[in-house]
Amino acid sequence: MDNLHQQTRNGHPHTRDIASLRRYLHEHPELRFEEANTSALVAKMLRDYGISVQEGVGGYGVVGTLKKGRSERAIALRADMDALPLQELNTFSHISKHPGKMHACGHDGHTAMLLGAARRLSQDVDFDGTVHFIFQPAEEGGAGARRMIEDGLFDRFPADAIFGVHNWPGLPAGVFGVRPGPIMASSNSFTATLTGRGAHAAQPHRGADPVVAAAQLTLAWQTILTRNVDANHPAVLSITQIHTGTANNIIPETATISGTVRTFDATTLDLIDDRMSTIARATGDMFGLDVLFALERLYPATINHERETTQAVAAMVSAVGQPNVDRHVTPSFASEDFSYFLQCKPGCYAFLGNGLLASQTTADNDDKAHSRELHSPFYDFNDGILDAGIAYWMSLVRQLLPL
Repeated sequence: MDNLHQQTRNGHPHTRDIASLRRYLHEHPELRFEEANTSALVAKMLRDYGISVQEGVGGYGVVGTLKKGRSERAIALRADMDALPLQELNTFSHISKHPGKMHACGHDGHTAMLLGAARRLSQDVDFDGTVHFIFQPAEEGGAGARRMIEDGLFDRFPADAIFGVHNWPGLPAGVFGVRPGPIMASSNSFTATLTGRGAHAAQPHRGADPVVAAAQLTLAWQTILTRNVDANHPAVLSITQIHTGTANNIIPETATISGTVRTFDATTLDLIDDRMSTIARATGDMFGLDVLFALERLYPATINHERETTQAVAAMVSAVGQPNVDRHVTPSFASEDFSYFLQCKPGCYAFLGNGLLASQTTADNDDKAHSRELHSPFYDFNDGILDAGIAYWMSLVRQLLPL
């Protein structure tokens, strides 16, 4: 680690050096709420760059603050740091050294890009105002953004706007994808517990069968999207688990159904929640069962602000050129806790292409950099896009905090 640290301290953090840092982070993944070593490394590097650092924000969150000039303007740039509980199946030299833990979502690359930009901005770029570099823990299901906010993030580090970037497999390497309005969906989980009366499978009339009821409920819920939700407001309702029974000659007493609902607006989510609950109760009445239904609202939808998205697009065009910016990228039904930041501050969240997927390749583009899907045990961040990410951060600061 000391050799790598020396590399990033002496001279500019060329892509080769930032790539070395990124690969070091990939080798040493830490799960949500466990990012102690990653946050300590981030804090040390920021201090080496001459940037003021506050650790322990919302857990292992780190905020670096760089002020130049006299302006009171301030912006925040965010990277996430945590890894996933996944066994890596790659065979390259920088494979995870921690079994069952892997940077399968590219947070190693996000952290490296923002550190690279922090170095350049501290040493080589003049601007007038304040930049807060937010290194967030626990994005992967831990709502680390919300924890940082609850710990006074924007009171302690006031910002006029906040910006984030996530690598995106399927977009060509180095191409930015962005749009105003919803760009990622809300994430919500549900569970229904059906309680009936167990019986011998040879005498089903003596019981109240939750298995048949669970099958009926599974199919009935699917009608919500096709018969209740406006087709102009897309949504996803996926049943992912049904658990019941212990033997083939026993009608069980209970069955549970669980899954996820994704929407881009709260009104559609309210409608789905209400219909799922109503149908669950009706199914229980129909089969003589008790049904307990609950939908837990996790991450809200990530909704970009119009003005800040326009600003982000201008910075992207300046950084990588007009042909490499898609202003109308298709929204994703995946979710992001950057949404909490955007509920507090205006801002923009964008995708940065990690390379085409194997399914997208043809004879005409088989020389393009390919990527695996996010959360795949074969995924790896594309080091070839580090320069584009750093250039975007620098362009954004120059544009929003001009001299």
